[in-house]
Amino acid sequence: MKVRTTTQRMKELISQKGLSQKQLAKISGLTESTISHYVRGERVPRGVNLIKIAKALDTTTDYLLGNEENEDFDYVKSLIARNSSRMTNDEKTTLVKLLFEDD
Repeated sequence: MKVRTTTQRMKELISQKGLSQKQLAKISGLTESTISHYVRGERVPRGVNLIKIAKALDTTTDYLLGNEENEDFDYVKSLIARNSSRMTNDEKTTLVKLLFEDD
């Protein structure tokens, strides 16, 4: 399994969400210059900035830093947990069936 850096994780999420660096800066409350440094790998976000970026990208700081053992499952689990209050019971049931479905 290839280990991904915080920069790579950020780039992947930015791309998946169809955001520009400018949009991420606006959503996170950081400057475009700061985001640019992070995306180019010149700096690694820490502390409050890491939290702001994680929230803006709808992920966890642990995911961005690579601290999750089973990161894909934990990432999906965190997304579901954050959005479960907006899901209908039918959507929740469908999701559970999909998660436990045999291939």
